[in-house]
Amino acid sequence: MNRRQFTTTLALGIAAAAVPDLAAQKPRPRKLRCGHTGITWGFRPEDAERAIADVASLGFHGYESFGNVLEAWEPKGGLDKLLQGAKLPLRSAYCPVNLTDPAIRKDEIARLQRWGQLIRKCGGSVAVIGPNNVKRPEYVFADHKTQIVEALNDMCKALDDIGVVGALHQHTGTCVETRDETYAVMEAVNTRYVKFGPDVGQLQKGGSDPVKVVKDFLPAVRHVHMKDYDGGEHYLGYTPLGLGKVDIAGLCDLLESSGNDLMIMAELDPSKGQPHTPLEAARINKETLQKLGYTFRTT
Repeated sequence: MNRRQFTTTLALGIAAAAVPDLAAQKPRPRKLRCGHTGITWGFRPEDAERAIADVASLGFHGYESFGNVLEAWEPKGGLDKLLQGAKLPLRSAYCPVNLTDPAIRKDEIARLQRWGQLIRKCGGSVAVIGPNNVKRPEYVFADHKTQIVEALNDMCKALDDIGVVGALHQHTGTCVETRDETYAVMEAVNTRYVKFGPDVGQLQKGGSDPVKVVKDFLPAVRHVHMKDYDGGEHYLGYTPLGLGKVDIAGLCDLLESSGNDLMIMAELDPSKGQPHTPLEAARINKETLQKLGYTFRTT
């Protein structure tokens, strides 16, 4: 070996020693817990039984239902009985409400409080506020911003009065969809009561950087739908965690740094002809989160 070969070999050896063995590194310890939404199994009240059994079997720490599903189960003894039987705590319920029509606001607040009471009855603490659908091609956000902000302030204050957190969930096809609409609303509401529950997959699908959006409103984040996006033909373009474009690891690091009381809620929309069963998709979500250092209950 000549001098040049020796020098090159030595330099490569030093460089290799300086690069950490990522495969050998242990995932950093995590404080937050992970749950799963029930939407992956479907929207119907009868879908909840299978969803709860599957989510519990995978050891997730929490479950998200829908306000109307909680209501539908009350005549049957309540969804809390099903959750208790599976030893799976409810964390949240998705609650779609109308934010743009002030004429029905009192009725919407009453319905939201009714759902909030059921969330508490089942041991949960978060009402995920789903904005109403609009005809996006003809929708002018500026014409409705004031009504949206006032409605969110009133609704989330009413929820706070009964001990439930109201978290705005920006959503495609609704009156709060785009990055600019999300920023305009969150910068105008009273964040003492109105918290933020972003859907990071929908942010990615809409062309936003989910990490930046979450970072900009991190003090108000009290809930998150963690789902991935690849633009494929199934799941409305979404995909199980770790198989798409969303920076799941970066988002988890950011949420861990917040110190906020929140749960990472894994989610995937249902789809006809889907390549995975709901249980398989939820298992992939779990495995991705485990690789990031999250732990799950032993069942």
